[in-house]
Amino acid sequence: MDAAEATKEIADLNLTYMLLAQKLLREDRASAMLRLGIGAEMANLLAGMSLAEVIKLAASNFVLCAFRLDEQPALRNVVQGDRQASLQQAHLSILLAGGQNRAPALARS
Repeated sequence: MDAAEATKEIADLNLTYMLLAQKLLREDRASAMLRLGIGAEMANLLAGMSLAEVIKLAASNFVLCAFRLDEQPALRNVVQGDRQASLQQAHLSILLAGGQNRAPALARS
C-alpha cells in the first residue's frame, strides 16, 4: 500500500467513524458517550459539527479513533480467555466502561 492509498483509507475510516459517532449521539446520547469513550464536551462538539466540518476533519492523514484497551494483559484475557462468548462480551463491556471513568481524571492531571 503506497502513501496515497493509505491516506485515502484513513480518510474513509475517519469519515465513517465520525458519521457513526454523530448518529449514535443523535439516537442515544448517554449510551453513545459510553460506547465512544467520550465526555459531554466532546459529545457536544461532535454532535454540533456540520457535514462540511466532518469531511474536513476526516481528511486528516491521522486516524481519529483509537484503541481503548491500552493494557495488553486485559485485552489478551478478553480475546484468548476460555469464557463463553457472552461472558467475554460482558467482560469487555466492563473494562471499557471502567476506562471511560478514568479518561476525564487523566485529562485534568
